[in-house]
Amino acid sequence: MDETLGFPRQIFPAQHPSDQTASGQVPGGRSGPEPEVLSAAVRRLSHASVLVVGDAMLDRYVHGSVTRISREAPVPVLAVEREVAVPGGAGNVVRNLGALGVAVAFVSVVGDDQAGSDLTGLIGSQPGVEPWLLVQGSRTTTQKTRLMSQGQQLLRTDREDVSPIHPKLAERLLRIVRDAMAATSVTILSDYGKGVLSRNMPQLLIAAARAACRPVIADIHDTDFSRYAGADLILPTQRELERIAGYRLTTDEQVAEAAAALRHAHQFGAVLVSRTDDGLSLVAEGAALHLAFEPADFIDPSGVGDTTIAALGAGLAAGLELSLAVRIAHIAAGVAMGRPGMAVAREGDLLAAISPQGSALRKVMSLESAAARLETWRRDGARSALALGAYDQLNESHVAALRIARNRCDRLVVGLECDAPGLVQPEAVRAAQLAGLDCVDLVVMTDTRTPTDLLQALRPDLLLGAHTQPGVELLAGWGGSLLEA
Repeated sequence: MDETLGFPRQIFPAQHPSDQTASGQVPGGRSGPEPEVLSAAVRRLSHASVLVVGDAMLDRYVHGSVTRISREAPVPVLAVEREVAVPGGAGNVVRNLGALGVAVAFVSVVGDDQAGSDLTGLIGSQPGVEPWLLVQGSRTTTQKTRLMSQGQQLLRTDREDVSPIHPKLAERLLRIVRDAMAATSVTILSDYGKGVLSRNMPQLLIAAARAACRPVIADIHDTDFSRYAGADLILPTQRELERIAGYRLTTDEQVAEAAAALRHAHQFGAVLVSRTDDGLSLVAEGAALHLAFEPADFIDPSGVGDTTIAALGAGLAAGLELSLAVRIAHIAAGVAMGRPGMAVAREGDLLAAISPQGSALRKVMSLESAAARLETWRRDGARSALALGAYDQLNESHVAALRIARNRCDRLVVGLECDAPGLVQPEAVRAAQLAGLDCVDLVVMTDTRTPTDLLQALRPDLLLGAHTQPGVELLAGWGGSLLEA
């Protein structure tokens, strides 16, 4: 046992020469353990058991279309088409653990209201989850409602009570947590500042975990890390780390230095910094590991921190070394970031991403995901081109035309026709071949009968080849143009 932290030393990273370059940077996160090692590690996750304690929320998404402006005020009118409700906050950590097949005990507090009842039902319906959602009668369950149109958020409304939970309820919560620690291998504290982990509760939970010889991972949405002093692993964002450091962190070395200072200040076992599209940085005793995301990974960062801590907690609970568990968390975060909304990463997703063809195959996606990706590119000022075709028996002329199109823009999307007559190769083979080209950024399966639907969803700046008049008129509607093959 480690005398300082009171936990087995194997939760800390062993130093393998293949894990790092001389600078500790792992470009794209693709070096390090072999795919077979990573795949075997992923398959172990479903044998893990994890305790989650934190702020449960109800996330509602109201989807619709906007075709007019209100006469009452200069605001868009959303014609509601569907509504979706999912667990948020610490509940999203539980959701991600469940997606990996992990056995989960979840302890939180809700109000005696409809949102609390809905949230309890959603959590309780997840297989492998044992919920302990305590009810405080006078409390409002945290609920976030997002109004969405074409994948974009128009407005968010919040209902919440961020005051500390009642002292008697806090005592009951602590008793339940102590019992649950005995039945699980790792404890995750997910603090969204909504009152469950207020006052001295974090220190009481860390002390209980220490007594039970259980590692504690903490994800807090605040800069007062002193409340979690002694935790085995803390997950700040780069922005939170910058607030503590007092200056912008622009290099891996600066991030590692600031994380090391935070670690020593509060006696954390290790610090894992979430750097959004720049990846993850792990700082432990005498070591730093930087895992970058590929540019193609990034669509939507919503909930990625929950995905990261869930995969990390599952890995440690399954007995993985910290460095390997962080790599699994990095892969899971990349999967979640490549999808719109509060996505989860399942075992199959991780295994596909780890495979030698994983990087290329992640370019093949649904129309909804592709539309979200192009919207992100547009916000970043990137110009896109769309090439439509069957690309049966891919040849040099196909590749040459695609390279020309790619040279005229920043991103190239291929709309792969799946139902063209007389095709020789299956669509999966054609999609994999196209995704393997360095000039192709995305591949979307499409139907030759509805090319205008694809155009309207993706809104490219350039369209490769000759097309029908309706398609050309659509393209002109948002300032696009044809690029002759």
